[in-house]
Amino acid sequence: MYAIAIDVGSTYLRCGLINLKGEISYSFKMPSKDVLSEGEIIALINVAVRKCAGAAESQILGVGIGFPGIVENNVILGGADNLPGFHHVNLGALITESTGLNVVVDNDANMMAWGEMQFGAGKNCSDAVFLTLGTGIGGSAVVNNKLYGGYRNKGMEFGHIIINFDGPSCSCGSRGCFEAYASIRALIQDYARLTGINPSDLSRKIITANYFAGEAAAMEVMERHLDYMAIGITSLINIFSPQKLIIGGGISDAGNFYEQEISRRVAQRAMPDTFSNSMIVRSEMGNEACLLGCASRVFSTPMLFHSNNSY
Repeated sequence: MYAIAIDVGSTYLRCGLINLKGEISYSFKMPSKDVLSEGEIIALINVAVRKCAGAAESQILGVGIGFPGIVENNVILGGADNLPGFHHVNLGALITESTGLNVVVDNDANMMAWGEMQFGAGKNCSDAVFLTLGTGIGGSAVVNNKLYGGYRNKGMEFGHIIINFDGPSCSCGSRGCFEAYASIRALIQDYARLTGINPSDLSRKIITANYFAGEAAAMEVMERHLDYMAIGITSLINIFSPQKLIIGGGISDAGNFYEQEISRRVAQRAMPDTFSNSMIVRSEMGNEACLLGCASRVFSTPMLFHSNNSY
């Protein structure tokens, strides 16, 4: 038996067909950065579901979708700042109507967190905080072995912790957010400003490679990025005091230096008692974390597991 898993991002849709053991038997990604409307994103999701279904050798139990916004009962309420539209959109019902499959939708960071808890860096932990680093910054928390999203699942917007009340504008409409300072987009914009290179010609891999090569501009912006990351993470450590703070996406696969440098900076800022039992680590599942979380949520949802409405 399989679950179809879809990680919706502003650059790509990552899609996978996953079995009960957590093995990804088929996966692919579809570009989304040039998509201009909500309807086009929904159409891409439908295409992805059908493509995965065509590769399945046995029963599909349902579809899990990780989405970058505020999600309540499969409805996207808003907050998908880097995607067009999606205000009070019942995405679960729309995909079910189109495909005939049952669907579970949740915030992508929640799905990533659950994937790490089940299969990766959060395994054997009861309390963990997750950050997803990319075009923006997403977040999730597991408290006492349960995903915690605040009242009606509208909280955990870690990317919108205020770093500087009078800072740069953020996609959420506020100013000085953690995301506006420490996201990969912010890193690229900072490097472009120093070098005069067009941001569209840059990537975090280029900047990281230049950093390791000792280029002055790359070293300057990376040191600033690490400082900003440490500032935001210190606040999360002081609030949650998790067993692990797990960083996924973006630059988190750049090597051990990344979490080591952030940990060193956090140790200088966090309250000693809140940080005494915490570790800052990288995601072990990488880009697969969200997909595995989506599948795990399908497999653990009784309504889906016993449904007859499957391929």
